[in-house]
Amino acid sequence: MTVDEATLTHLAGLAQRGDRQAYATFLHGSRAWLLRYFRRRIMPDQIEDLVQDTLLSVHRKLASYDPSRPVVPWLAAIARYRFVDHLRIAYRNAEDALDDDFPAVAIDDEPALTARLSLDRLFEALPDAQQRAIELVKIEGLSISEASASTGQSESLVKVNIHRGLKRLAALIERA
Repeated sequence: MTVDEATLTHLAGLAQRGDRQAYATFLHGSRAWLLRYFRRRIMPDQIEDLVQDTLLSVHRKLASYDPSRPVVPWLAAIARYRFVDHLRIAYRNAEDALDDDFPAVAIDDEPALTARLSLDRLFEALPDAQQRAIELVKIEGLSISEASASTGQSESLVKVNIHRGLKRLAALIERA
């Protein structure tokens, strides 16, 4: 089932007001859109998990949707954030795999390496302060205060650098 943007927008508004049938149709149409969106971005065996994760986020965030605006940009923003989270998790998993004492012969590192190379390429477009703040907080898992101490930036500046950097990364991913 392919639903056009106007219909999807209308269904989102009805779903927000409690229409169960509209909600089910909205999720079905959103799923089809997300499958197309992620098909060009990640490995085929990871698409369904990422689509389901994104649909959960859509469910949680539906109350924040403004029915007077088109739904596809709102849906795309959620999908971009889930995609960036997916890349971060893939990088973290690859790093954990390197820490294991088991030989790496049986492990297929290609998806994780591809994700890290893609992330490194994206990071090249960011200013150093934004790149460092994102790496420390979002990838390495440091708190804002720990990142602040590590970079010498104020906590507010670390937050601003993360926000601006993620916004720029999302724009780069969307253009790609």
